[in-house]
Parts: sequence; C-alpha cells; structure tokens
Amino acid sequence: MTESVAIVGSGLIGRAWAMIFARAGWDTRLFDPADGVAAAAVPLCAEGLRTLAAHGLCDDPEGAAQRIRAVGGLADALAGCTFVQENGPEREDVKRALFAELDAHAPPGTVIASSSSAIRCSLFTEALPGRGRCLIGHPVNPPHLIPLVEISGAPWTDEAALTRARAVYEAIGQVPVTVLKEVEGFILNRLQGALLAEAFRLAAEGYVTPQDLDRTVADGLGLRWSFMGPFETIELNAPGGIADYCARYTGFYKRLAAAPPPPSVYEAEAVDAILQQWQAPADLPARMQRRDRRLAALRAHKNDQKD
Repeated sequence: MTESVAIVGSGLIGRAWAMIFARAGWDTRLFDPADGVAAAAVPLCAEGLRTLAAHGLCDDPEGAAQRIRAVGGLADALAGCTFVQENGPEREDVKRALFAELDAHAPPGTVIASSSSAIRCSLFTEALPGRGRCLIGHPVNPPHLIPLVEISGAPWTDEAALTRARAVYEAIGQVPVTVLKEVEGFILNRLQGALLAEAFRLAAEGYVTPQDLDRTVADGLGLRWSFMGPFETIELNAPGGIADYCARYTGFYKRLAAAPPPPSVYEAEAVDAILQQWQAPADLPARMQRRDRRLAALRAHKNDQKD
C-alpha cells in the first residue's frame, strides 16, 4: 500500500517537503488556506525535482511530480493520510488553532509533525485529545537539499510517534536527529544563533568586514563542518582527543563564554554598521538559485563519498 502524506502549507518549506516525499514514492497532497497557492506549488515542485535529477538526487523526476497534487480543502488533504507535515506561520497562536484542526480530522494514529523552527511542541498541543501523536519535525532550509530533520516531542508525546517519525524521515532520505529534552530553537538554531551573535558582534564592532567573516566560515570552519561536527573536530585537533583538547585550549573559550554577545548585537546600531559595508545582491532570487545549485552539488558529492 502506498503511503500518503498531507503537506499543510505550500510555501518554500511545504514545496520542499512535497518533493522529498514524492521522490520517495509517497502519494503527496498539498494544501494551503490561501487561494491558488497549493495549485501554483505543483509546477514549482516539478521544476525542483528536475533540478534534483540533474545532480543525481532524484531518479524519476517526472514520476515523482505526478505523485504531487493540490487539494482544495484540509479534509481532502487529511483523508486516509499516514503522515502529516505542517508548515504554517511561525506563530504559537496559529499553530495552536491549526493543530486543533489537524488532530480533529487526521486519521487515528497518524503522526502530526510541525516544521516549527523554534516553538516547542508543548506550547501548542497540550489541550489536544491526540496530543500524544504530535511532535516537531524541524527541517533545514532548503529541506530537499539539506537532509537534517530535528525530531522533538512534548513531555506527553508517545514514544511510538517519535519512533514512527524517525523511521519515516529515514525512509524518505532525510537525516533525523532526536532532541532528547524540549528546548526553544531545538539544536541547530541554537548552534546557529551562537555563531550568528558572535558574527554580528565582530563585524559591527569593526574587528572584521562582513565579507571576510563569511569567508572565515565558508573557506574555514565550513569546510570541516560539511562532513563532521564540533566534537569530532576537536577530537582530531589534539593528540589525546576531546579531553586533551579541553585541557589544552579552552582557557580562551571560558573567557569568551563569560562575556557572550548581548542582545543588542541584533539592534539597529549594529545592523546599520554591518549594512554600511554589505552590498546586497542585485538579484536575490538568482543568488538563491546559485545557493541551491551549490548545495545540490555538495549533497551529491557527500552521497558519493560516504564511508
């Protein structure tokens, strides 16, 4: 029996999820409350699947595209579905109302996952009769090119739902990680936030240009991080591994942790200092397309080089 997924919300993230599920053979239904958005998303998904195929990341783009269809109502999207991926606005009130509808109409036992990037599941599912099947399945933008998915449940999320979600994400070619305890922003965005705050501080206070800071990551840290994480990085940077690294090199990091960047690094004065040096691209969509091409090539390379 073919698995079916309801993609609720058909913007950038919803379209990416549709491509991922359809590529894996799932019957994929797109719904969006805004008129015409889901229908307009279908040809965009087909185009995206062809782009994936050009990089060896989709074996049958035309077949996958045929498995994606827009539906006019939420009930049509949910009827008989075996998984739900919600992609509504990043607002607690919206998610609370939307999850009430999803829980009321999705088939019993169907996992309902939210693509929320920071809001904890417990904040919008506590009052639901089916709260045990609700969880976070947070992707990374763009999800069809960056495979990580963060799975985070509320204290009342059933272990069976977490297990099912992880199995589904693995089966469709994503890389799930489990957030063991609820925390705002989950794991990836907390790591990204720490780096971003220091980047804003260093650039705004004149220690480095924004352009050179980006080069520091793209041509420095990012090269290592494209295939290993921070713990493996430091393990390989000291003869005795992680414990040796901490004994040798963490004096500076302790001083840095004692004086972290303040919230003001994101306020107008700091932002203006950066924008005075930063030249925004004339054609942002073209830069986004370049990003996607480079990510597709990197994803294909990593697939070929797996140990």
